[in-house]
Amino acid sequence: MPDPFFQPVSGIDSPRFAGVPTFMRLPHVELDDSRIADVDVGLVGIPFDSGTTNRPGARHGPRQLRDQSTMIRMSHPVTRTNPFELVNCADLGDVNPNPVSIEDTFERITAFYRRLASQGIRPLSFGGDHSLSFPVLQGIVDKGNPVGMIHFDAHTDLFDGYFGDFKLTHGTPFRRAVEAGVLDPERVVQIGIRGTAYGFDDIEWAEEHGVRIIRIEEFMDRGIEDVMTEARRIVGSAETYISFDIDFIDPAFAPGTGTPEIGGPDTYTAQRCVRLLDGVNIIGADVVEVSPPLDPSGATAWVGVSIAFEILCVLARSLEARKSGA
Repeated sequence: MPDPFFQPVSGIDSPRFAGVPTFMRLPHVELDDSRIADVDVGLVGIPFDSGTTNRPGARHGPRQLRDQSTMIRMSHPVTRTNPFELVNCADLGDVNPNPVSIEDTFERITAFYRRLASQGIRPLSFGGDHSLSFPVLQGIVDKGNPVGMIHFDAHTDLFDGYFGDFKLTHGTPFRRAVEAGVLDPERVVQIGIRGTAYGFDDIEWAEEHGVRIIRIEEFMDRGIEDVMTEARRIVGSAETYISFDIDFIDPAFAPGTGTPEIGGPDTYTAQRCVRLLDGVNIIGADVVEVSPPLDPSGATAWVGVSIAFEILCVLARSLEARKSGA
């Protein structure tokens, strides 16, 4: 039976516009709270965008995502999954960043996530720019025992550096993660890649190291089911991280992001992709690059939290299956 403490507040009992907003109206649990030992899935904000190279604003993402997430109800309409009945979920607050130091912020993020990992908590993170995926992975993965990744994005984020030799940006996290021994390139699949390019260093590096890139043209030609079947085969049954950049979705549906690229999938296609992650051994996930100043209406944040709920459903089923030994 689920612990009543970890149930979200229902809009039937309390209006969604009332109360202090938390992710999906879940209880807020601090890391030093005694209830942290009972948490299975922790929802975490990372309000940081100092790794962006053009249009900032994603540092404001977690706050707007929390507000929009009050619209999320408890049960999935298709799979009928209620993740809050399967595992104990809680809003664990934000990682407090240092907006003038990427290095210090990364150390803070890694330390925060190491504490989650030590408690056996699977994180669902809300950014923030995509650079944060690197310190999150460093926090939850043992160095030398790398995990796989299914990555939804318009960009590979496999570049070596920007502005000379600056290695920590939102375009470099997964190259750094491979170099750090926390990500296995031969179990990485990137879906939706598109847009103009400065060059092909990232693509060539990916090919040399075994990363599977599925460009948007291939994705559209083959279809969702075929592509996601391959993605599940690549990562196999071992631990896998899910990273979802909101610019995977076409900017007609999610304009509030720093580096939009036309020609992407619609929101329904994105939902179907995530649903087909069912059965993947998910160690953690993130939804990043929602930038409220670029979409004050909140529509992009609503897309982001809706995708996050889809991820939470497959994450909860993955965790329940492993708890039961299935």
